[in-house]
Amino acid sequence: MDPIADMLTKIRNAGAVGKKTVSIPYSSFKYELGKILEKEEFVEKVKKRGRDKKKIILTLKYENNKPRIHEIKKVSKIGRRIYFKRRKLYLPKSGYGILIVSTSKGLLTSREAKKQNTGGEVICEVW
Repeated sequence: MDPIADMLTKIRNAGAVGKKTVSIPYSSFKYELGKILEKEEFVEKVKKRGRDKKKIILTLKYENNKPRIHEIKKVSKIGRRIYFKRRKLYLPKSGYGILIVSTSKGLLTSREAKKQNTGGEVICEVW
């Protein structure tokens, strides 16, 4: 199974049942994805834990007892990769959401990718 899709599903399910934290197996890609979610204020905190079996602990953010992440959806899948040039990058839900793009300059939001004049593989959209 796709480990990024698994991470997104765990976040979505934890928000649906009102859990405060989510534990995810560590990878540097998933950690950077979590840091972007933290920077864009969809998640409260992202921490690395453990030495032998590293884990990422995400603390979810809630507003009025509703999760800050209404929907998180994988765009590019294992069987079908989706690449956008800079001109095609957009903001989901009329600017209330973000696209997370894997570029040659690292993981960026679509807003940052446009500023840096680069495109890449669209990982997910969050709103």
